[in-house]
Amino acid sequence: MRSPIPANVDTDVAIIGGGMSGIGLAVQLQRKYPGVTFKIFEKLNDIGGTWAINTYPGCGVDVPSHFYSYSFALNPDWSQKFVMQPELLQYFHDVARKWNLAPRTHLQHTVEKAAWDSQTSTWVIDVYDQTQKSRFQVRSRALVSAVGALSLPKECDIPGHEEFTGKIFHSARWDHSFDHAGKEVLVLGNGCSATQFVPVVSEKAKKVVQVARQPHWLLERPNPKYSSAFKAVMRYVPGAMKMLRAKIYADLEAEWLMFDNKTGIAARERLSKDSKAYIRKAAPPQYVDALIPKFEVGCKRRVFDTGFLACLHQDNVELVHDDAVERLTKDSAIFRSGREIHIDAVVLATGFQTTTLLSNLNIIGRDGISIHDHWQVQNEGLPQAYYGTCVAGFPNFFIMMGPNTVNGHLSVIFSSECQINFALNMLHPILKNSQRGGARQVSAVEVTQSAENEENRWIQDRARNLVWSSGCTNWYVEPKSGKNLMVYPEWQWHFWLRSFVVDYSKFVYTSVDGKAVRLRNFWTTCVTGLLVFLAAVHLL
Repeated sequence: MRSPIPANVDTDVAIIGGGMSGIGLAVQLQRKYPGVTFKIFEKLNDIGGTWAINTYPGCGVDVPSHFYSYSFALNPDWSQKFVMQPELLQYFHDVARKWNLAPRTHLQHTVEKAAWDSQTSTWVIDVYDQTQKSRFQVRSRALVSAVGALSLPKECDIPGHEEFTGKIFHSARWDHSFDHAGKEVLVLGNGCSATQFVPVVSEKAKKVVQVARQPHWLLERPNPKYSSAFKAVMRYVPGAMKMLRAKIYADLEAEWLMFDNKTGIAARERLSKDSKAYIRKAAPPQYVDALIPKFEVGCKRRVFDTGFLACLHQDNVELVHDDAVERLTKDSAIFRSGREIHIDAVVLATGFQTTTLLSNLNIIGRDGISIHDHWQVQNEGLPQAYYGTCVAGFPNFFIMMGPNTVNGHLSVIFSSECQINFALNMLHPILKNSQRGGARQVSAVEVTQSAENEENRWIQDRARNLVWSSGCTNWYVEPKSGKNLMVYPEWQWHFWLRSFVVDYSKFVYTSVDGKAVRLRNFWTTCVTGLLVFLAAVHLL
């Protein structure tokens, strides 16, 4: 006989991470389930996730601000089309303040372990308080990982880095104690982050040597400031911001056409032509050939130029594209060619560990199986999940920005809100404490293993026809297996629709006595989802 759900659970929902997804989930819980309790555990000393972590010079967003925001917290006061990190961080702080998240947010608290207790249908969570240097346990009905896909920067692996006496830091962990004025700086990598901070650093540095691994498709990015009149229209004209968001969505979603290997050829050729023309016009002649990629447009996320090509004209900036750093000494870098340069600092713009999802979390599911052991058995150690959110054997557990939820063209907030909608739909019978129309209390929901595997097969089969599998090196694809672990292989309207139209036959709900509970059938859900779709686009 199973024990009833204990009355002394500490919280209904425990959220790991106080970034964009964690904040969004917490707000939606309050909006849709006012009586439900939740706690946010954030290991840093601030909320905001990537916008609290990434503080490098020139850091900003590459999606128009009016779309890079929550659908339930539209902001009429954005200062410009693409805003910078301080303004974005302030936005997330404002949302958290409006919904009074502070009393339920525990900063500098690290979740060390979470284990599913089948007897009580609850998660038992081990938390470490960094300030008090103490540990305690929390029991919750549901557990949500909102740690993000880009949370673990790649470490420096260049031989000799241990003996280097200068500064070495990743762009996502910018060392503000280092004053680059008058210094010689080595930059490794040339992706989106590097193209943002190199122009700023070069303004005061004595020398910036940037080592490029692969070029990127660079595009011009006008960034107009918004006038007081424009802001007034956004604030006071009914529906103005929603119309603007709808236009931005339509423009960005149209880019999906170029990702298909066959039908996207014409779209890729147009974008390739535009990018090449811009690079030839704006870059120094000696770098043009090195800056034009040899791989297909769309294989990597396009990079907007924020002054990078212009700064390459400066005498104190050098782009190294035909050599590589072989090792470091105490005060220099030695290249494969034998060239040696003096340096005061090494800045890593080398990306993140994207194939080790949840590697810093110890999540133990039903039958004492860890999530990493589960993936080892089911997918050769590579992460997979149903809708990027649910994993078989892990009841009442949801992953925000999980495997195959990234998009190559739209806002990550859009994807996150879809997942939040999906998770709350799945949790509805549990958060309401009873099955609709039924007498038995629902205590757990879990995706079936067959559904998880079927989803992963569909993703990999579909991904083979997309540009990311065309042979270029990108962080979406695991190099050994060639599997796409990050990108959702369909339109974002498809991803959105699935957050409402749920096939409940792929899930198992159980009551407090361990018996299966039958919920709405699939076709009822389809009709409901269709009505929602025809009514309005929910996230615009």
